Amino acid sequence: MTVDPRQAGPRPPFPGDQQQQKPGLTSKMTPAPDHGEESYIGKGLLTDRVALITGGDSGIGRAVAIAYAREGADVAISYLPVEQSDAEETARWVEKAGRRCILLPGDLADEAHCRDLVSQTVGQLGRIDVLVNNAAAQVVNEELDDVTPTDLENSFRVNVFAMFYLAQAAVSHMEPGATIINTTSVQAKVAGEKMLIYSATKGAIASLTISLSNLLAPKGIRVNCVAPGPIWTPIQPIVKKPEELSSIGEKTPLGRAGQPAELAPAYVLLASREGSYMSGALIPVTGGMPML
Repeated sequence: MTVDPRQAGPRPPFPGDQQQQKPGLTSKMTPAPDHGEESYIGKGLLTDRVALITGGDSGIGRAVAIAYAREGADVAISYLPVEQSDAEETARWVEKAGRRCILLPGDLADEAHCRDLVSQTVGQLGRIDVLVNNAAAQVVNEELDDVTPTDLENSFRVNVFAMFYLAQAAVSHMEPGATIINTTSVQAKVAGEKMLIYSATKGAIASLTISLSNLLAPKGIRVNCVAPGPIWTPIQPIVKKPEELSSIGEKTPLGRAGQPAELAPAYVLLASREGSYMSGALIPVTGGMPML
């Protein structure tokens, strides 16, 4: 039975009056995002592997954690301490799949914490086979003068610098066949005028992915990235005004926002043997928005 992709998830309008303060919680979103809780079926593609997923408490990170667990992997997730309730819900789904999940709260803007995430993962789960750099800070601007040094520095620390630190720490523990998967964005190419900082960081991630893939290929470690379009995650009610939130995804060719569950298969492909000849790739999951 085929599924019409235009109808595969909720379509706008969404309730516009559900703004949240940073960092945002899944439990406060209407409609509730779909992370594949009731739909993702594993095939044993990641049996007995270990994955560290940043931003694994909610959104795309939660969907990836659930999918990886159902594919047979143990999972470590990082998140901000105020997101503890979301993280515990993710852990519940991972453990329901019969896999281990360790919770690692802290701030990715801190280099020492990034390196400790890898140490904790290896110490508690025995190894690290997959690093998913997914967490991101997003700020919006109306004018150029709205860009503050604090926003600029923090965004690059969380979105870009943390990827360097995590990769540096993880690679020394990785065997050939291990993978690094970065989350970039359609904004790396679309670069909306209100996303000056965010677009810059996501462009940097896309370039970093290619360079790192070339550097690590001789070690047998693959590096790729996924570029989401507008996805229904807690980042949306944080940064969007009511009228923007109400119509999210409306301008995509498919006419709707994506659900986190629709991203998970791309991350599974890139982490598994099925993606063994993929390195330096960018996979767009954008609802048809072009990345030219």
